[in-house]
Amino acid sequence: MARNSGLSRRDFLKGSLFAGGALSLSGLLSFVEYRKAKAQSEGPLRAAMSSAGLAGTWNAQGQEAALWWGELLGVEIVWFDGEFDPAIQRGKVDQMATESWDFVAIQPGSIGTLVEPLTQIIQAGTPFIDMDTLVAPFDQMRDMGVLTFVAPDNVFMSQSVVTRLVEKMGGAGKIAHIGGQPGHTGAQARQQGFYNIVNQYPDIEIVDDQPADWDNARAAALAESILNRHPDLRAIFADNDDMALAARQAVENAGLGDQVLVGGVDAMSPAIQAVADGRLVATARNSPTRIHGWAVLIGAYAAEIGLEAARAEIPFFILADGPAIYADIDNNPDLAAEPWKLSNYGMSSAEGQIWLQEKFLF
Repeated sequence: MARNSGLSRRDFLKGSLFAGGALSLSGLLSFVEYRKAKAQSEGPLRAAMSSAGLAGTWNAQGQEAALWWGELLGVEIVWFDGEFDPAIQRGKVDQMATESWDFVAIQPGSIGTLVEPLTQIIQAGTPFIDMDTLVAPFDQMRDMGVLTFVAPDNVFMSQSVVTRLVEKMGGAGKIAHIGGQPGHTGAQARQQGFYNIVNQYPDIEIVDDQPADWDNARAAALAESILNRHPDLRAIFADNDDMALAARQAVENAGLGDQVLVGGVDAMSPAIQAVADGRLVATARNSPTRIHGWAVLIGAYAAEIGLEAARAEIPFFILADGPAIYADIDNNPDLAAEPWKLSNYGMSSAEGQIWLQEKFLF
């Protein structure tokens, strides 16, 4: 029997989970207790979730975090894998729209492809949370009735990594970009961030910019092709860590590991370790644990208080921020006796970052 089985909906609704638009810790703890008790007495909520493709490590970690939060909050989650194919994801969301759900949360693989079935889902009174990438332009999302959009700043992440690549290049030389799927708004924004930085340097030449569609084998083949055509290449920026690590392996296979710098985005554990080991120059944290975990929390809350009440409390956009992660350690000898004045206290953040994400905390 749950410790808090006497916590009623009326008691819970006296407070707010999102006090002043911000997540309240006391409200969160009360809500977790309330949901646990209610799930035991009445059964779990039922939710549908989908991501662009579970073959990607970012998406797989997001699913793991969502299922963990679902168990905590008494939510049964049915997963629809987009398989990195917008047409396949559309077919699965069409299927999703034929069933009843307490809430739905989706990371669209491509903008515009899911509007019709999601409009049907929302019009049925189901809270819908858009994760990571836009399901439609913002005005259309608001017209559809999307509850909230939980996402990172893709331009910031890209610019943070590309800035470090450019610095290591000395502001000159050849660079290539390996993109994600063209219809993916996160990939579009990361490409924009790449150009925002590189276009500031007249001595940097962009020798290739092609999508690899989040496919590691395609990214490796593209990197190999670029290296064959440009053996003097100095850097590669890839739109995610999986592709960056695939490109890095191609660089090492070509015997150019000391020449070609590689960076990616997402700060997944293997990439953080690769940064610490010097194989990648940088990555930036796009937190699937935050995005997916928050989506489950928001969806469960909206299912309890009602969609219109949730709209009044929950902001339309929630930023899931994260840092850039570099290999460099600030070891200024003049500040050795006062390490609190050094960047990152003169230490690597890699171990702590990995621990946080593996505990679904970041």
